[in-house]
Amino acid sequence: MSLEGEKVILVPYMRAHVERYHQWMEDPSLLEATASEPLTLEEEYQMHLSWTLDPNKQTFIVLDKDMIRGGFVEGEPRVEAMAGDVNIYMNDPDDLRVAEIEIMIAEQKSRGKGLGKEAVLMMMAFVINKFDIQRFRAKIGESNVASLNLFRKLGFEEVSRSDIFKEVTLELEVKLNHEEQLKGIRDLTTRHDGN
Repeated sequence: MSLEGEKVILVPYMRAHVERYHQWMEDPSLLEATASEPLTLEEEYQMHLSWTLDPNKQTFIVLDKDMIRGGFVEGEPRVEAMAGDVNIYMNDPDDLRVAEIEIMIAEQKSRGKGLGKEAVLMMMAFVINKFDIQRFRAKIGESNVASLNLFRKLGFEEVSRSDIFKEVTLELEVKLNHEEQLKGIRDLTTRHDGN
């Protein structure tokens, strides 16, 4: 299943995406911004498999609609249009209605176009509807000013700061009025089901 907005299409993370994703993660600035460790290509394939098999994770590749050549067909990886990824982790064993959200726009030419904001809103709307998520959490490195600004603009508020990990934790509670805020992006989002 894919989700389509005005600027992006979110597609499931497929094996065909791994090599390009691995190239992104060889960039030291992306490793720092995402608090990731470098992996070999084989380790990246293993990570991909673990993500796709974990029912408490939802991972989508963000496609930049401006870079799609020849139209979009459901099920095609469209590697040429890969701009980044957006992830949800429901890893709080005490409360599976809390989801940690991450966004990465890795392609320089896709930055500053609002793709990250749209992808985050689409992912939030998707998991609110599918998993009854009640609270979103974002853990962001304190030097990642662009991500901190994005989540604050979306209404996330700082709840803690770790000096050891140099990380800020922001949260957003889903409220009834927040449903109205997400309605606009939901109206833009269509589900591609092959028809």
